[in-house]
Amino acid sequence: MNISQMSQTLFYLIEQQPNSEKAVNYLRQQVDSFHANPQVSAFYRVFTALPRFVGKQQVEVPEDMAFALERVRTGFTVTGWTMDRLARVWWLLQLPADDKEFYFNTISQLFKAAEMNELVALYSALPVLAYPESWKFQATEGIRNNIADVQSAIMLHNPFPADYFDEPAWNQLIMKAFFTDKDVTQIIGLNERNNARLAQTLADFAAERRAAGRSLPEHMEELM
Repeated sequence: MNISQMSQTLFYLIEQQPNSEKAVNYLRQQVDSFHANPQVSAFYRVFTALPRFVGKQQVEVPEDMAFALERVRTGFTVTGWTMDRLARVWWLLQLPADDKEFYFNTISQLFKAAEMNELVALYSALPVLAYPESWKFQATEGIRNNIADVQSAIMLHNPFPADYFDEPAWNQLIMKAFFTDKDVTQIIGLNERNNARLAQTLADFAAERRAAGRSLPEHMEELM
């Protein structure tokens, strides 16, 4: 994936939002300042402060923009996002990626210190970050998280798990999605990544539910 192209596409989408002049001016000022003096402290400060300057309104995604995003990164969508989530993902793409260790450590620190909305943005950004293989462990941590919005950010409408999870991690995601009443039809790769071990685990779980006189979660039988 071309990070520069994704950055430009996301920024163009921000520019297209109603009453976005203040947000656009702020983002331009901050990125110019960061490129001139790329201090990690400034990178963190802007990431945290973004909602105050860009707002939290729902993002409008025209069809042509949805198509443009899909062309840059297959499976990637921002439909249903808020402006602060979109701006935070765009901001993450401004971090220089030429030094892998620096890049990974800088973003990893954000994961460690993030509050809920920041975590949602961070997990949403995984499909477009550099060094995608390096984020597999962090992605599995998102599945273990007990905050529903954070779980949804990594489980639903996110191509990262389907592209990079090994079979055990993928199966764990599907089971957790059923346990937490997620709409599994929104999981990218649901049918393509189905496998015999998952089918057997689901069959065993279904047998326990039926023995207890309980109904099965919707769409579970389709994967058995």
